[in-house]
Amino acid sequence: MRLFLASYRFGGFAERLATLAGGKGRVAVIPNACDAWPAAWSSAVASDMEPLRRQGYSPEVLDLRDYVGQPAQLERRLREFSMVWVRGGNTFVLRAQFARSGADSVLPALLSEDAVAYAGYSAGACLLTPDLHGLETVDDPGEVLPATGTAPRWDGLGLVDRQLVVHLDSATDPDGESAKMLARYEEEGVPHWALTDDDVVVVDGERTEVLRGSSGNAASGPR
Repeated sequence: MRLFLASYRFGGFAERLATLAGGKGRVAVIPNACDAWPAAWSSAVASDMEPLRRQGYSPEVLDLRDYVGQPAQLERRLREFSMVWVRGGNTFVLRAQFARSGADSVLPALLSEDAVAYAGYSAGACLLTPDLHGLETVDDPGEVLPATGTAPRWDGLGLVDRQLVVHLDSATDPDGESAKMLARYEEEGVPHWALTDDDVVVVDGERTEVLRGSSGNAASGPR
């Protein structure tokens, strides 16, 4: 299993991602964390496509809404890519769209057989944790029903064994909600990784690393 979990895009480790992915090939960009914001959806997609192109990848949008109830078709499509890129947005909306399309079973299976690498940031990273409780302070579960027609789910995919706190000390979090979440996890003894926007967690087979970027002063590392 190959996972690249970041707070924001590549963090400070773009070349490490290329190594993990086995080169800069075709990338399936999954933007469904933004499905509750239709007015911003296209610009959000564009904001990820261009950085990927600049890095030398060949990105293509894969909209999970096109595969609702069609997990076999989704699997066939995903096998065309060397990497999936799952962007940020609302983690609860993203979780719902993974469930509706069957991506929550298809992608773990592909990752288990090492058919594809997974790169996710913000919501795309938090999705892989065991449990989404705590994220309601930064992502609104109330956006799920209008965007997907389903109730929010509180289980993550469980592909990593602890929670993620992203955007720590970031300009994208002016109210310090990530720091509050970190304090809550520490008080409750919840295993977690805390990431600034320069930091990433890399899982490569049996090895897991937390890579700290130039401003990586997060309070919690691997345990």
